[in-house]
Amino acid sequence: MVGLPLCDYFSAPDDQAAVAALQIPGGPGQAERDVVFLKNIDPVVAIARLEAVMTGCSYEEADARPRSGRLLSVPEDGPPFVVSLTDTLVDALARASRDDLVRCAEQWSTTDELRQIGIRVEATADVLAALAGLARRAQASDQRLYCWWAL
Repeated sequence: MVGLPLCDYFSAPDDQAAVAALQIPGGPGQAERDVVFLKNIDPVVAIARLEAVMTGCSYEEADARPRSGRLLSVPEDGPPFVVSLTDTLVDALARASRDDLVRCAEQWSTTDELRQIGIRVEATADVLAALAGLARRAQASDQRLYCWWAL
């Protein structure tokens, strides 16, 4: 049985520091980064869908943003990978009220990506609350968000 991909969302001051987390066994949590540990919430499609829900844009627009799911590590080195999240999503998460997060969780949980992994609205709301907290802390310390993605 294959395990679920680990998707550890974390903050770092810049792309170089984010990629440096690959050098630490166990990833960003062991590198003393602020981390939200998730499983199976992929940083490319699922997060672009979240950005579309939170900002009111289309999935295509969210996916086309320069930092949306951008692979920062060398693909030939194999997993784990480090992927960037957009500043637009970080801003939306950081500004969101609890009511906004619940409303977005309801919408996001109906996307194919989340339905396929069986995540319910309540769990989706918890994921968004954790990501929003991470986004707020990242902005307060002038950092960006990333995902350490181990397949």
